[in-house]
Amino acid sequence: MSGLPSLARAAWLKAPELQRVFGIIAEVGGEARVAGGAVRNALLKEKVSEVDIATTLSPERVMAACRAAGLSVHPTGIDHGTVTVVSDHQPYEVTTLRHDVETDGRRAKVKFTDDWQADAMRRDFTMNAMYCDARGNIYDFTGGYRDISRKRISFVGSPAKRIEEDYLRILRFFRFHARYGRGAPDKAGLAACIRHRKGLDGLSAERVRQEMFKLLAAAGAVPTLKMMAKHGILSRLLPHTEEWRVISRLPPDPVLRLSVLAREPRAIQERWRLSNEDARRIEAITGFMAPSPSLRPQEQRIILYQIGPGTWRDLVHVAWARSKAPMDDPAWRRLLRLPDRWDLPELPVSGRDLIEAGMKPGPEMGLALRRMEDWWVASGFKPGKVELLEKFRS
Repeated sequence: MSGLPSLARAAWLKAPELQRVFGIIAEVGGEARVAGGAVRNALLKEKVSEVDIATTLSPERVMAACRAAGLSVHPTGIDHGTVTVVSDHQPYEVTTLRHDVETDGRRAKVKFTDDWQADAMRRDFTMNAMYCDARGNIYDFTGGYRDISRKRISFVGSPAKRIEEDYLRILRFFRFHARYGRGAPDKAGLAACIRHRKGLDGLSAERVRQEMFKLLAAAGAVPTLKMMAKHGILSRLLPHTEEWRVISRLPPDPVLRLSVLAREPRAIQERWRLSNEDARRIEAITGFMAPSPSLRPQEQRIILYQIGPGTWRDLVHVAWARSKAPMDDPAWRRLLRLPDRWDLPELPVSGRDLIEAGMKPGPEMGLALRRMEDWWVASGFKPGKVELLEKFRS
């Protein structure tokens, strides 16, 4: 297509393992092109981490051709036309061109086709509907390159129709705007998202969490979240605060930002099906008293020892963001870096040491260890094993 750049020099496109898949499909009369995110990111000059392939061949023909060529193939999503081909240890998802014949707002029934434009028209956004062949030629049926140039997130065709096919696309619209957009969002897309926001209620917690975590990590997260709040979209996902200043001062860490955004942070574990680790972090952020630069060095080390480096950093980030101190404040920066400057010590006495000293295993030994540790901590972590055992014997 005229007026489009070429990706012929892209290192990921010239990779022998990818070109081999192209060649195998071409040898049996099919056509293959890279589709979606890899083309988008390459045009945005961003890292290409995953390469997905679209093809005119049926899944069965893709599997037969690749296996005959000695590649391993896995039917990972064959009902929707997707198989995973492994070429020189590199997996590629290869999907047959398709168009939707029935949707219910969450999933679609598809029909295979050999029409590239029909496949493009079923995709969500124009910037995700471009293709690139083995030689680097770009195929753009929906004006995706124009929207990439404008940093504009536009639905393919009718925004309402695309959303009705899958209501998750409302969140994807905002997530992509936060990640790739610039300026005001597309008016038609925004209006359709607002009009269909009730459809969010039927989405699974897992899908909501995945999209929102990506949005929370984006550079444009805060203005996008404010826009979602303004139009009654964010409130359908969680009861939220409007601490935009605090959130904007936090690193682009989804859990940190969520701990401030959520009005009831601990309740979000069930609502979004958070992982145990993410839930533990939020509980610690909201449950422990945050350290501050006003604490004496010994007090800082005691708290760090008690809560650990990860929780320490989380608490300092949030407390610093809530403070009036600038984000280049040297005192807060030094506090944040305490785990890098001070290695956490280990209690030099174990239960085995107490047994060798004549104590029987049981609750009393556990209590003795805790008392010994309290004294050791209060003593600045200085007493060694001998001194601790002498203290115990006394």
